[in-house]
This record gives sequence, C-alpha cells and structure tokens, in this order.
Amino acid sequence: MIWDEATTFEFEKIDRKTPVLLVISATEQHGPHLPLATDRMIGEHFARSLHNKIPNDVLILPTVAVGCSGHHMDFSGSLTLSHNTFMCQVEDLVNSVVHHGFSNIVLLNSHGGNQAVGQVLVEKLGARYDNFNIVLATWWKLAGEGLKALNEGGTMTTGHAGEFETSLMLLIAPHLVKTDKFEKGKHSKTYTWAEGDMLQPSKISLYRSIKQMTINGIYGDPAMASVEKGEQITNIVVQGLQQIVSDIKAG
Repeated sequence: MIWDEATTFEFEKIDRKTPVLLVISATEQHGPHLPLATDRMIGEHFARSLHNKIPNDVLILPTVAVGCSGHHMDFSGSLTLSHNTFMCQVEDLVNSVVHHGFSNIVLLNSHGGNQAVGQVLVEKLGARYDNFNIVLATWWKLAGEGLKALNEGGTMTTGHAGEFETSLMLLIAPHLVKTDKFEKGKHSKTYTWAEGDMLQPSKISLYRSIKQMTINGIYGDPAMASVEKGEQITNIVVQGLQQIVSDIKAG
C-alpha cells in the first residue's frame, strides 16, 4: 500500500500492525556519470520492489528526498539539511504515523551521511515509543554478505557512485547513466584506520569532505557495474526487507 494514494476513508480500514516504511535519502553529486537523485531513486526502487512483492503487508510513506549531505557541498547541485532539521522532519513524520495508530516503523536509508543521525533517531524515538518497533536499515549493511560475493573491484572499491550504486542505476534508470563518463575514483588517502567503503567501514571516524576523499566524487570503479549486478543487489535487499517487515508485524 502507498500511504498517499489511499483516500482518508480507505485509510481507516488499514490494519494498524502493518509496518510503515520511510525512505530517508539524499540529493547530491554522484560523479560525472550518475544523477543527483541517485540515492533517492535507489531507496524508492527498493521500497517499490518490496511493495510489488507484498503490497498488502507494507505501507510506503512519501520519501525524505534531501538528507545530511554537508560533506558533498563542494560539488555543484548538492542539497543538504542540517542534522537538526533532518531529525525534526523525520521525527514529525514518525509522530504523525504513530498518531494514526501504527507501531511498526522502518527507516530505509540509502545515504551514508544519514547513518549516524539515523541511529540517533532510532534511539530517541525508541525511548519515546518503547513498546513499538523502530527500525533503521541501511541497504548496503542489510545486504552485506551478499554484496561481498558480488564485489569485483576488490578491497576498498565499493563506495560512492561506484560499482554497486552504478549497477542499481543501470537497472533503475539506464537513460540517466552516462556510461561514456565512467572513470575510477580519484582517491586521496589519509590514515589507514580512516579508510573504508560499503563493505569495510573505517575502524575510527575522521571527518573529511567528499572532495578531500575523492576529487571526482567517485569512490570505486563504476566500470565494474552491470544491470545483472543491480538485479542481484535488489533481490538481496528486498529479501532482507521482507524478513524485517514479516518479523516486526508478527512480533
């Protein structure tokens, strides 16, 4: 079910145990080959794919399309919210959902910069609604083991606008992928303990803007991407989401 496609009278009939899913994403640069909407489109793709499998067992909210992307603002077109604004927006949406009687809520995250503030939201909302299920699922963490098997680039090659995101966009919106602009990430390394990617997060946090990490906005190699890989990633993520939705509804 899609939250804003129902009439208010149809809405009254929805089972309040139905898990409600909110995509939290971003609008920001993804190198010379992917659109600014990449994170939003990927998050919505997973939500829509889940909905197609279990349309009566999940309720999809309108997407939060701008996230915490201050570290991308050196690149033209990127948009950002402050952490406080982002938290207030998500909190208000969750409070609205709770007001209407729902108690199973999944935040589906498709942007790295939302991870820390997303965890704060889970802890804050979880304490407020302590008898509810408040879940944060970042798609590449959810798909972690499966993604390792798909990784062709090797250690420290799966990151921003790289192998996995490009594969998904080739599947979702091939007309927006500029394959003639593919190039490897131009990485600038600092300390070994600060380096990380989707599959191997850094051991210790060190703030760096994306431009300090990679001057072309890419981390990894988009040439390793394929539609088939995009389909495999989708299957892994949707299977994981379906398990979460099933578990919290039953619980």
